[in-house]
Amino acid sequence: MNAPAPPAKPPVQVKDGSILPRVKYCIAVASGKGGVGKSTTSVNLALALQKSGAKVGIMDVDVYGPSLPLLMGIHQQPQATPEKKILPIEKDGLRLMSLGFFLEEDSPVIWRGPMATGMVSQFVKDVVWGELDYLIIDMPPGTGDVALTLTQQVPLTGAVIVTTSNDLSTVDARRGLSMFQKVDVPVIGVIENMSYFTPPELPDKKYYLFGQGGGQRIADTLGVDFLGEVPIDPRVAESGDRGRPIVVDHPESDTAKAFSNIAQEVANRVEKLAKPSISILDSNITWEK
Repeated sequence: MNAPAPPAKPPVQVKDGSILPRVKYCIAVASGKGGVGKSTTSVNLALALQKSGAKVGIMDVDVYGPSLPLLMGIHQQPQATPEKKILPIEKDGLRLMSLGFFLEEDSPVIWRGPMATGMVSQFVKDVVWGELDYLIIDMPPGTGDVALTLTQQVPLTGAVIVTTSNDLSTVDARRGLSMFQKVDVPVIGVIENMSYFTPPELPDKKYYLFGQGGGQRIADTLGVDFLGEVPIDPRVAESGDRGRPIVVDHPESDTAKAFSNIAQEVANRVEKLAKPSISILDSNITWEK
């Protein structure tokens, strides 16, 4: 076999300050597998940050299962500017973009990797996000092409990992967390979703239906922060199906309060990540006799 070697591929675009220059912090919300409530967590986390006074957007890049239109109750297509840029849809104080806005209901997305990554690039470069404090990026499950493209093209401040407590979810969550560590994206912490159930008639009881402490164990094992537990509440599904996330629909609920507390933890850690450390060589010391 003496066929010539194929030409080297051009280097992947390196993330820099010219990408999303008016967005202060980009936070990826990821999971190792589907079904752990990652999209619901993304939406409620974004709304909790917005309620604290921040300007927030959500970029839904879960290509094969875009759920932002359902969770936010949006049934319209985005508009374009004369310069062929895409205007995000705004609702509840959030700026929103999802492939689901461009699809007819129940339309399947049958795309190969390059098409999916091309859509991600367009959402990054061609959407008029404007000035934002936080851009929450709802990642697809796993560690495939879309996730890697984002880590290479977007100046991610950090990533949040969503899991449930059972062993199957925590094993997959470890893989997702390890991917971010390998591509030098800081992991802000782990959120344990659907942690326990408290019956209304027994407010002092907690029933751990999927096991207990899985999120904390992942965080301890991999040396990252544990951001908190989100309890099970049937109103999460009911509110989401009506396009009214629980942080908006039932702000007094324990689940909404849990999301608000986690949002505060995320904001605190993001500030620390963004703050440059002071080297001793930068210090100006004046000696006095």
